[in-house]
Amino acid sequence: MVPTDVNFAGNVFGGTILAEIDRVAYITAARHSQASCVTASFDRVDFLSPVHVGDVVDFDAELTYVGTSSMEVWVRVRAESTHGGDARPVGEAFVTMVAVDANGRPVPVPPLLFETVEERSRFEDGRRRMEERRRTRHRPSS
Repeated sequence: MVPTDVNFAGNVFGGTILAEIDRVAYITAARHSQASCVTASFDRVDFLSPVHVGDVVDFDAELTYVGTSSMEVWVRVRAESTHGGDARPVGEAFVTMVAVDANGRPVPVPPLLFETVEERSRFEDGRRRMEERRRTRHRPSS
């Protein structure tokens, strides 16, 4: 992270980390869908430790659920000092991305293929989270 990313206390702005999470989620979803994607939602994000200027930040992303046009991407964030030491967890988020066409309309995406029981379990957890998002989504009145 560079000096323009930090506040007066020397900690990277949370919004900077969120923007990077969004970019990583986009790349993950676009690779899978072979389409342009938009962010539909961010689940709760807790910042577990600060990121300081000069830290190297690592973003690890994985598709956990794929619906018809939506995809849930799990992004985990870690940071480590350039002066050495172990990487520390910074936070994680579930980001829902939707594949869209040139007119911004949702398009179908390929199914998610599983190689392990753990991947299947994460998919089922993701399905439950997506159902909960649909159930609690606020619909603006017309």
